[in-house]
Amino acid sequence: MTSESSPSAVHHTDVIVIGAGPCGLFTVFEAGLLKWKCHLIDYLPIPGGQCAEIYPKKPIYDIPGYPSVLAGDLVDNLIKQGAPFQPSFTLGERAEELVKLDDGSFRVTTTRGTVIHGRTVFLAGGLGCFEPRKPVIETLAAFEDKGVEYIIKDPEIYRGKRVIIGGGGDSALDWTIVLADIASHVTLVHRSDQFRAAPDSVSKARDLAAQGRISMITDAQVTSLAGEGALSSVTITHNDGAAEDLAVDHFIPLFGLSPKLGPIAQWGLALDKNAVTVDPTNYMTSIEGMYAVGDICEYPNKLKLILSGFHEAAVALNHEYQRQHPEKKHVIKYTTVTGVPST
Repeated sequence: MTSESSPSAVHHTDVIVIGAGPCGLFTVFEAGLLKWKCHLIDYLPIPGGQCAEIYPKKPIYDIPGYPSVLAGDLVDNLIKQGAPFQPSFTLGERAEELVKLDDGSFRVTTTRGTVIHGRTVFLAGGLGCFEPRKPVIETLAAFEDKGVEYIIKDPEIYRGKRVIIGGGGDSALDWTIVLADIASHVTLVHRSDQFRAAPDSVSKARDLAAQGRISMITDAQVTSLAGEGALSSVTITHNDGAAEDLAVDHFIPLFGLSPKLGPIAQWGLALDKNAVTVDPTNYMTSIEGMYAVGDICEYPNKLKLILSGFHEAAVALNHEYQRQHPEKKHVIKYTTVTGVPST
């Protein structure tokens, strides 16, 4: 897997895949069979979408050939399956602008200025772009990217720093445990003394607190931020009304992700509520050469299942291949005959 792009980079590819969840990852494999390269864009810092970020340990029961498979393991296998076709990724960035060029190709620009140019676009964004749920703090926006982050892209950024993590779910607990060995000090703040995370993670975090390697403040929440140019302190208010100020370099509220169409809703696509309308015979959107697969698309009798998205990606790619090469007689070749390139 090619690593994430740097800001303001320009990439050229065959298929621009917006969304690196299971359906986006399977698109890599199906495109590879057509000898097309894919570049995937996702706001999350890792591939896998919800399966990797929200519930990697959740069992999935409707993947053919797997009576049960953990969501995280499914993602790992999809990445391995697509690896021979050398996809590239832009992670931790949101697809912001889409332009269809005069020659029928597409240009997508991300929130950080990364530009991807490709022949076709596949929307595989699941329920949409996952945006962080932000705490209600008056000065929060003023410190975004100046000490306040909602997604941990590179743990090394926090080496030797004072970090406060807010939240009580899996992401908050897991990152608290990881950063305990990286940051100079980690403080976990949660509004309750009960956590929503895996029991093993809760136990590990409590052990770290007992050892003095982290601080754990429960029945409290961060209520204000302060600093000159960058974050330097936060106020923590306890449920009983008592407040305390803590010096800090980073505040990371990890309160989960909320799915929204985001900029996709402004791209001129035909929409059905919060989904993209497609032709059910080929999954093309109202923009020629642009497709939607997985939960983000809508058509009569649509089933929002991962396996349905896999089918949609295969059909859509073969349709687009024929559309781009009308002079060729396109014959689908089975991998049992052709095989798959090895890594």
